[in-house]
Amino acid sequence: MEQFLIFGVVGLSTAAIYAIVGSGLVLTYTTTGVFNFAHGAAGMLSAFAYWQLSVGWGWPVPLALAAVLLVLAPAFGLLVEKVVLRPVQNLGEAERLVMTVALLSGLIAAARWIWDPNLPRPLTTFFTEREPLHLGPVTVTWHQALTMIVAVLVALALWFLLNRTRIGAEMRATVDDRALVGLTGADPVRANRVAWVLGTQLAAIGGILIAPTVALDAAQLSLLIVSAYTAAIFGRLRSLPLTFLGAVVVGCLESYLTGYLPQNQYLPGLRLAAPALLLFLALLLFPHGRLRGRDRRLRPVPTPTMRGSVVFAGVIVLFAVVLATVLDEVDAISYGPMFALGVVALSFVPLSGFAGQISLCQLSIAGVGAVVWGQLAPDGQPWALVAAFAVSALVGALIAVPALRLSGVYLALATAAFAVVLDRWIFTLPSFELFGVRIAVFNQSSVEMAGPDFFGFRLEEPAELMVFSALCLALGSLGVAALRLSRFGRRLIALRDSEAAYATLGGSLLAARVLVFALSAGIAGVGGALYGMQLQSVTAEQFNFVAGLPIFLIAVIGGLGAVGNGLFVGTAYLGPIHLLNAVAPWTHNIVQLLPALAGLGFARHPEGIVPGMRHSWEPLARSRVALSALLGGFAVLWLLRIGDVVGNAVLLLGTAVLALALRTWAQAKEATATEPEVPVEWWGVRRPWRKEDEEVLSRGIAGG
Repeated sequence: MEQFLIFGVVGLSTAAIYAIVGSGLVLTYTTTGVFNFAHGAAGMLSAFAYWQLSVGWGWPVPLALAAVLLVLAPAFGLLVEKVVLRPVQNLGEAERLVMTVALLSGLIAAARWIWDPNLPRPLTTFFTEREPLHLGPVTVTWHQALTMIVAVLVALALWFLLNRTRIGAEMRATVDDRALVGLTGADPVRANRVAWVLGTQLAAIGGILIAPTVALDAAQLSLLIVSAYTAAIFGRLRSLPLTFLGAVVVGCLESYLTGYLPQNQYLPGLRLAAPALLLFLALLLFPHGRLRGRDRRLRPVPTPTMRGSVVFAGVIVLFAVVLATVLDEVDAISYGPMFALGVVALSFVPLSGFAGQISLCQLSIAGVGAVVWGQLAPDGQPWALVAAFAVSALVGALIAVPALRLSGVYLALATAAFAVVLDRWIFTLPSFELFGVRIAVFNQSSVEMAGPDFFGFRLEEPAELMVFSALCLALGSLGVAALRLSRFGRRLIALRDSEAAYATLGGSLLAARVLVFALSAGIAGVGGALYGMQLQSVTAEQFNFVAGLPIFLIAVIGGLGAVGNGLFVGTAYLGPIHLLNAVAPWTHNIVQLLPALAGLGFARHPEGIVPGMRHSWEPLARSRVALSALLGGFAVLWLLRIGDVVGNAVLLLGTAVLALALRTWAQAKEATATEPEVPVEWWGVRRPWRKEDEEVLSRGIAGG
């Protein structure tokens, strides 16, 4: 009994921190309608700032606390509200979600830049010099007592603010109808500003209180918010009392698992993954109301042509062949994975671009594909690539079935929780037997990866594997383009537009979701296997949740519905990193911030970059003269590079200048010969009928 009480006290003190952080999350959401994925990162940044002031610079503790909680945290909250989230306040739920994910990724990268992650930064608990309190058989430290007292004070202060003050009433009313609140004389901007300031301060309090009990690590502190997410879901993102109750459940669960979980090699990760598992279960079991501030303004999905898709597939393979012939072995190792990661990014197109389902676990599922290839193909057996697709597809289907009733933020949270469970538990398991079959994951180390062997011809060199990955990306892009033009592809887009209408017209939500999740996961699994082949050895850390955030962000920036997004993501993710590091090594930390900075600029181009690029380059592709000149000029530069007459820089810059000049010429020529716009009622009469006209008319009639 004594041990039970001791672990109960530890659980309650941890629960108090989760309650403080979770209440800030609920406060922000109920006021602004924005679910802040970066809430934990704000607490992490505050903890680092407190360490810097109190330990790094030797400030007195009270002065350091005042500086962080009364100056830095409010200033950061105001900055986020004004610069990051106010521009997207009137956009859809997905756009706001992307901004907070970008902020999470950026803050982790910034913290790792400012504070070297390889150096330990211990923090002492508050009042550590005082004798602990003895309550019967239980000993309570002053830090634990302080934590619980602060949680109670926060609860009382928030209740009074929201229910007994005018600004609290404004905060609760703002998210429902900002225009109507403005007519009453209230200021919705002021209410949002207050909510972000208070939410950031609560995150800062939680971060400072928990930092002395864990390692001061940017990713670990930011992901401790998963427990606070769980508490907030207990409160259904609107009830502070239920949020505090959820925090108690999570905190005590973690503590009692630490004390009573059997000691064996398979269960330690379960304790670490317990909050994420509980979050997943809470999302599935609890009823969820309408998402606050959600809107349904959807953008059309780009319609590719099969001729254009075949040409694009050829460009992918040609690009890889050129790289294989001009890069040395070291550079081939550095740039080669861009095509494998492009396959992973391609998995977002049918799932998020066509069906509108948000997933934050695609790179984690790619890790499943890498494990399957590594364990089943020690000698490069090609059939294992099919097995990687099948097993990953099965994992995707298993996610889809329980998550059928989730959408938007709730689905993003569920997939994030699934990724964390893989990171903290499944990927850390040693090998085990199931129904007489030996199953191995990463074996708590790295997994060696062999290249494929086709009838005795083994692909081992980085350049060979790069071309093979590009071929897989080309075939995958063709397949996704065919899906977009198929009946099932149109059904997925209808599912995205309106799930209720889709079901009313006889569509099966379960079948559609399971199929698209399985297809998307299978593509990601193949990408993970290709990524492992290129690296030759992989670890679980390369497929964790945080590592997948930049890929998700670049995929969103490129345009989730664009078939060419796979190549764009792979190139944009690895190209600048290695290019800038080679030219200016001091830019390494800046490069790590680029995906987050690009994500924060997403509000300016929510339709994506790839559709715009396709539109701007189409005149060149349609002009035989310009296209022939480009191919001829590029062939000359390529031959000169192979002959070592010119270097890679001349090949790159020469091709870019030639392409831009010919594109400008083709655009100007096409502008002078542009046919007048034909009204819709004259399509097929005054101009030829086009294949995409039928879908345009159908969407227009449905929208009317």
